Amino acid sequence: MRRLGIALLWLLWRLLPASALGRLGEWLGMLLHVVAGARIRVGLTNLRLCFPELDEAARRTLLKSHFRTLGRATLQETVSWWGNREEVERLTRFEGTEHLEPHLSKPVIWLAPHFVGLNIGGVRVTAAYAPIVSLYATIKNPIINRLMLRARTRFGRDGVQSEMYSRADGIKPVLRAIKKGRPFYYLPDMDYGARDAVFVPFFGTPAATITGLSRIARAGGAVVVPCITRQEGGGYVTRFYPAWENFPTDDVTADTQRMNAFIEERIREFPEQYFWLHKRFKTRPTGEASLYE
Repeated sequence: MRRLGIALLWLLWRLLPASALGRLGEWLGMLLHVVAGARIRVGLTNLRLCFPELDEAARRTLLKSHFRTLGRATLQETVSWWGNREEVERLTRFEGTEHLEPHLSKPVIWLAPHFVGLNIGGVRVTAAYAPIVSLYATIKNPIINRLMLRARTRFGRDGVQSEMYSRADGIKPVLRAIKKGRPFYYLPDMDYGARDAVFVPFFGTPAATITGLSRIARAGGAVVVPCITRQEGGGYVTRFYPAWENFPTDDVTADTQRMNAFIEERIREFPEQYFWLHKRFKTRPTGEASLYE
């Protein structure tokens, strides 16, 4: 069944242009919204915690929009799996490259929060600029896991490929790559548990947030340049933001809170495109009940 599903995705990619894949993906997202009962409850809980000013009807409408953007990204991501460099570059344009280019040969962290265009943007920057280093969480479907790893590493420069490490590998290989001048495409805004994390506000609710951005920036002597990919029109825009000044500081908690505040600002600009189906508030302070029951 898994191979049949991948074969169907390949066939759709071969037959349809990226714009048509996007439209079909939006329909797929609406179908998923009908059948994804458990994830709908997670999404609505997240939206209730993050947007208490919205009523229930508005939160449900926002979640439906999220499923549409997620379905669209799912099908258009096949371009990054199988498309050539030109096809990948056609799908996504850049903004703010003046913030990126001064740091290409230096230690740099590209802060990439979990918006739906995350993977498409990551492949796009490797095709255009430089091989990266990144961490990944293993996907249960081994075929999709291999496809995504291949997509993230198949565009190199001068024979040098991107490096992907499992979170289980630890941070040492990432630091080595950063010090060699490899940009670190970093996704630190999920709940990975209490280890190496602090509770800082995320839309006003304490959220277990890993402190890696501050610690890695210090250990690697790296600047932080946020990098966010959003859906726009029939394609995507990968935008680079100004490098953060006075970062990191001696206060890891304050640094981590600064990261969350930046992500909040971007979410408010296009809230339907943030990944709301993850239990972002799963880990709770000692003695506090689950927010998802």
